[in-house]
Amino acid sequence: MSVAELRRIVLFRHAKADWPQVTDHERPLAERGRTDAAVAGRKLADTGTPFDLALCSTSVRTRETWKLAVHEFPQRPKTTYEERIYEASPGELITLLNETPDDVRNAVLIGHNPGVQGLTDILAGSAEGDARERMERRGFPAAAFAVLSFEGSWKTLEPSVATLLDYWAPSE
Repeated sequence: MSVAELRRIVLFRHAKADWPQVTDHERPLAERGRTDAAVAGRKLADTGTPFDLALCSTSVRTRETWKLAVHEFPQRPKTTYEERIYEASPGELITLLNETPDDVRNAVLIGHNPGVQGLTDILAGSAEGDARERMERRGFPAAAFAVLSFEGSWKTLEPSVATLLDYWAPSE
Protein backbone atom coordinates (compact mmCIF):
# COMPACT_ATOMS: atom_id res chain seq x y z
CA MET A 1 0.00 0.00 0.00
CA SER A 2 1.31 3.39 -0.99
CA VAL A 3 1.68 5.97 1.78
CA ALA A 4 0.21 8.55 -0.64
CA GLU A 5 -3.04 6.60 -0.79
CA LEU A 6 -6.32 8.27 0.11
CA ARG A 7 -7.31 7.42 3.69
CA ARG A 8 -10.47 7.88 5.71
CA ILE A 9 -10.93 8.56 9.37
CA VAL A 10 -14.23 8.60 11.18
CA LEU A 11 -14.34 10.58 14.40
CA PHE A 12 -17.21 9.14 16.44
CA ARG A 13 -18.44 10.55 19.74
CA HIS A 14 -19.80 8.01 22.21
CA ALA A 15 -23.57 7.73 22.53
CA LYS A 16 -25.62 9.29 25.36
CA ALA A 17 -24.43 8.13 28.76
CA ASP A 18 -26.34 7.62 31.97
CA TRP A 19 -25.42 9.40 35.23
CA PRO A 20 -25.38 6.70 37.95
CA GLN A 21 -23.27 7.06 41.08
CA VAL A 22 -20.00 5.89 39.46
CA THR A 23 -16.83 7.61 38.31
CA ASP A 24 -16.97 9.38 34.94
CA HIS A 25 -14.85 6.67 33.32
CA GLU A 26 -17.33 3.97 34.44
CA ARG A 27 -20.53 5.67 33.23
CA PRO A 28 -22.64 3.29 31.06
CA LEU A 29 -24.88 4.20 28.16
CA ALA A 30 -28.42 5.39 28.78
CA GLU A 31 -31.25 3.57 27.00
CA ARG A 32 -31.34 6.27 24.31
CA GLY A 33 -27.58 5.89 23.93
CA ARG A 34 -27.92 2.17 23.21
CA THR A 35 -30.50 2.90 20.51
CA ASP A 36 -28.46 5.75 18.96
CA ALA A 37 -25.23 3.70 18.95
CA ALA A 38 -26.87 0.96 16.87
CA VAL A 39 -28.36 3.52 14.46
CA ALA A 40 -24.96 5.21 14.11
CA GLY A 41 -23.42 1.80 13.37
CA ARG A 42 -25.93 1.24 10.56
CA LYS A 43 -25.20 4.71 9.15
CA LEU A 44 -21.45 4.01 9.27
CA ALA A 45 -21.95 0.62 7.61
CA ASP A 46 -24.01 2.36 4.90
CA THR A 47 -20.97 4.45 3.94
CA GLY A 48 -19.45 1.26 2.51
CA THR A 49 -16.08 2.12 4.06
CA PRO A 50 -14.16 -1.03 5.00
CA PHE A 51 -12.53 -0.08 8.29
CA ASP A 52 -9.15 -1.65 9.03
CA LEU A 53 -8.80 -0.31 12.57
CA ALA A 54 -10.92 1.04 15.41
CA LEU A 55 -9.30 3.05 18.18
CA CYS A 56 -11.65 3.19 21.14
CA SER A 57 -11.39 4.96 24.49
CA THR A 58 -11.36 2.64 27.47
CA SER A 59 -14.37 4.29 29.14
CA VAL A 60 -17.45 2.11 29.62
CA ARG A 61 -19.66 4.35 27.45
CA THR A 62 -17.27 4.34 24.48
CA ARG A 63 -16.75 0.58 24.66
CA GLU A 64 -20.52 0.03 24.82
CA THR A 65 -21.06 2.47 21.92
CA TRP A 66 -18.52 0.65 19.79
CA LYS A 67 -19.86 -2.81 20.64
CA LEU A 68 -23.38 -1.80 19.55
CA ALA A 69 -22.21 0.11 16.45
CA VAL A 70 -19.77 -2.49 15.12
CA HIS A 71 -22.45 -5.17 15.37
CA GLU A 72 -24.01 -3.45 12.33
CA PHE A 73 -20.84 -3.74 10.20
CA PRO A 74 -20.44 -6.47 7.58
CA GLN A 75 -16.89 -7.06 8.84
CA ARG A 76 -15.45 -6.13 12.23
CA PRO A 77 -12.16 -4.19 12.09
CA LYS A 78 -9.29 -4.81 14.46
CA THR A 79 -10.13 -2.90 17.65
CA THR A 80 -7.62 -1.35 20.01
CA TYR A 81 -8.80 0.05 23.32
CA GLU A 82 -6.63 3.06 24.01
CA GLU A 83 -6.46 4.82 27.40
CA ARG A 84 -4.95 7.94 25.83
CA ILE A 85 -8.25 8.77 24.06
CA TYR A 86 -10.07 9.38 27.35
CA GLU A 87 -10.00 13.14 28.09
CA ALA A 88 -7.58 13.72 25.17
CA SER A 89 -7.13 17.08 23.53
CA PRO A 90 -7.22 17.35 19.73
CA GLY A 91 -3.41 17.58 19.70
CA GLU A 92 -3.09 14.41 21.75
CA LEU A 93 -5.50 12.64 19.38
CA ILE A 94 -3.43 13.72 16.36
CA THR A 95 -0.31 12.34 18.06
CA LEU A 96 -2.11 9.04 18.62
CA LEU A 97 -3.33 8.90 14.99
CA ASN A 98 0.19 9.68 13.74
CA GLU A 99 1.23 6.32 15.25
CA THR A 100 -1.20 4.39 13.03
CA PRO A 101 0.62 1.94 10.73
CA ASP A 102 0.50 2.84 7.04
CA ASP A 103 -1.07 -0.49 6.12
CA VAL A 104 -4.25 0.89 7.73
CA ARG A 105 -6.26 2.67 5.07
CA ASN A 106 -9.46 3.49 6.99
CA ALA A 107 -9.84 3.99 10.73
CA VAL A 108 -12.54 4.96 13.20
CA LEU A 109 -11.79 6.68 16.51
CA ILE A 110 -14.45 6.41 19.21
CA GLY A 111 -13.96 9.09 21.82
CA HIS A 112 -15.26 12.03 23.79
CA ASN A 113 -16.03 15.70 23.46
CA PRO A 114 -14.60 18.25 23.37
CA GLY A 115 -11.69 16.34 21.82
CA VAL A 116 -13.57 14.65 18.96
CA GLN A 117 -15.33 17.82 17.81
CA GLY A 118 -12.16 19.87 18.22
CA LEU A 119 -10.18 17.36 16.19
CA THR A 120 -12.78 17.42 13.42
CA ASP A 121 -12.64 21.22 13.28
CA ILE A 122 -8.83 21.22 13.26
CA LEU A 123 -8.34 18.52 10.61
CA ALA A 124 -11.03 19.68 8.16
CA GLY A 125 -9.33 22.20 5.91
CA SER A 126 -12.20 21.82 3.44
CA ALA A 127 -15.63 20.21 3.27
CA GLU A 128 -17.88 18.64 0.68
CA GLY A 129 -21.45 19.79 0.21
CA ASP A 130 -23.15 21.07 3.34
CA ALA A 131 -21.32 18.79 5.82
CA ARG A 132 -19.61 21.65 7.66
CA GLU A 133 -22.82 23.71 7.87
CA ARG A 134 -24.75 20.73 9.26
CA MET A 135 -22.03 20.09 11.82
CA GLU A 136 -21.88 23.74 12.87
CA ARG A 137 -25.67 23.88 13.16
CA ARG A 138 -25.98 20.67 15.22
CA GLY A 139 -22.71 20.76 17.14
CA PHE A 140 -21.35 17.33 17.99
CA PRO A 141 -24.01 15.63 20.13
CA ALA A 142 -23.69 12.16 21.59
CA ALA A 143 -23.42 9.43 18.88
CA ALA A 144 -22.51 11.94 16.15
CA PHE A 145 -19.71 11.19 13.73
CA ALA A 146 -17.67 12.96 11.07
CA VAL A 147 -16.11 11.26 8.05
CA LEU A 148 -12.86 12.81 6.81
CA SER A 149 -10.38 11.90 4.12
CA PHE A 150 -6.76 12.83 3.57
CA GLU A 151 -3.93 11.75 1.34
CA GLY A 152 -0.61 10.57 2.67
CA SER A 153 0.89 8.68 5.55
CA TRP A 154 -0.75 8.73 8.98
CA LYS A 155 2.43 10.46 10.12
CA THR A 156 1.47 13.43 7.92
CA LEU A 157 -1.97 13.89 9.49
CA GLU A 158 -2.00 17.46 10.80
CA PRO A 159 -4.32 20.48 10.98
CA SER A 160 -6.22 21.39 7.80
CA VAL A 161 -5.01 18.44 5.65
CA ALA A 162 -8.34 16.59 5.58
CA THR A 163 -11.63 17.04 3.79
CA LEU A 164 -14.85 16.69 5.77
CA LEU A 165 -16.83 14.29 3.56
CA ASP A 166 -19.87 13.71 5.75
CA TYR A 167 -21.37 14.37 9.13
CA TRP A 168 -24.19 12.57 10.90
CA ALA A 169 -25.96 13.07 14.21
CA PRO A 170 -29.00 11.30 15.66
CA SER A 171 -32.30 13.16 15.59
CA GLU A 172 -33.25 14.78 18.85
